[in-house]
Amino acid sequence: MQLMMVGMNHRTAPVELRERVAIAEADLEPIYLQFSQSRTLFESVVLSTCNRTELYVVGASVQSVRDYLQKFLARRAGMSEEAMLPHVMWLQGEAVVRHLMRVASGLDSMVVGETQILGQVRDAFRVASECGATGLILNQLMRTAIHLGKRAHTETAIGQNAVSVSYAAVQLAKKVFGDLHGRQVLVVGAGKMGRLTTQHLHANGIGALRVVNRSLERAEQLAEEFGGTAIEWSALAGALATADIVISSTGAPGLVITKEQVEAAVRGRGGRPLVLIDIAVPRDIDPAAAHTSHVFLYDIDDLEGVVAANQAERAREAETVGRMIDETFASFVAWLAEQRVVPVISAIREKGAEIQASVMASLERKLPELSERERKLIRKHAMSIVNQLLRDPIRNMKEIATAQGGADAVQLFAQLFGVSEEALADPAVDMLLDSAVAEPGLSAQAWERREAEGQRAAGLRNAPLHPALR
Repeated sequence: MQLMMVGMNHRTAPVELRERVAIAEADLEPIYLQFSQSRTLFESVVLSTCNRTELYVVGASVQSVRDYLQKFLARRAGMSEEAMLPHVMWLQGEAVVRHLMRVASGLDSMVVGETQILGQVRDAFRVASECGATGLILNQLMRTAIHLGKRAHTETAIGQNAVSVSYAAVQLAKKVFGDLHGRQVLVVGAGKMGRLTTQHLHANGIGALRVVNRSLERAEQLAEEFGGTAIEWSALAGALATADIVISSTGAPGLVITKEQVEAAVRGRGGRPLVLIDIAVPRDIDPAAAHTSHVFLYDIDDLEGVVAANQAERAREAETVGRMIDETFASFVAWLAEQRVVPVISAIREKGAEIQASVMASLERKLPELSERERKLIRKHAMSIVNQLLRDPIRNMKEIATAQGGADAVQLFAQLFGVSEEALADPAVDMLLDSAVAEPGLSAQAWERREAEGQRAAGLRNAPLHPALR
């Protein structure tokens, strides 16, 4: 039995292929049913987002899982297995554990530190559990990874710094106003960047939104999306006077908003600040407008400077998260090691209870005059003796099994306590553990480098796109 992950993500496959293999939540129940009937997959969790489709499974063997899932993904992609394989990522044992922890904590995302993936991992686990697709191993692994993801985002600042131009614009506006609730926004130009920035502003509780564009139809489309109002291009100058935040991204060859228009807009505002966000190249807003009182002008260079600084800060925070992954990985491996000795411990405890019951039966035959109260008291103390005798050996068993991680120690415990071979741990757990602790001292950073080198060697990162997808 093996712990494996197979899938595609933004590093290994183009968006055209990721779209083909993506799995909607509504389609998961029949897929999990199909997996359960395969006799190849014993546990499974499907994580499918816009940037990745990854299947975490516990299966019968490496080869059987590979054969089964290759065919499954090839059918979804509508292409041959040979054409699909260069875009597929395969991980086993230890690599699966580390990879899922990196995914849940945001380190494996296209934008490092993004928080959405944690909720997606949680939802994927919830659906798999509801469909009865998970078991001992994946239940523990998914819970561990989700808990790690929560810690990463609450105990570090990895997700707190803006790493996109549109979000950086919002952060700069918040520095001026402190709170964006109720602020009036004027969007000049209905392009992609303007829409993204408006989306972030809207999420921060802005008030009224007005959109002006040379094409009134496009202005109406953007305004409708965010519950705003479209205005004619000729009304631009007048609209500046009532806006708190102006976002301009027209793509026009020359200036759209002049210094004189800004100065006119500021008069009569009673000192209210005016934030101008120019994300157009070439610039839409006259740079000289920045010298106007109570005006805060940011252009694309300002925003990209913020993004670069924040990306560097997230990289530093990622090192802290990497250390969290190391610690959590070690804890998971220790838990997995304990699973070897759990059946032996259960058998030893059961044997102790049988001995206690046998002694009590003999005692009751020899001392029939004992009252029920006396029998209960003796029974209780006899069991206490058994438990106290077993307490230290059981604790030591767990520690030794965790430290050594081998089946030999477990077999020795069974022999020492006269436990039958049937009580030994399932060899399937041994195989999972052997794979998981192949390199127990490997750091998260070293693992990331090795994983990257392995993917490049396999041609995964720069694999040519199959003609069927071109």
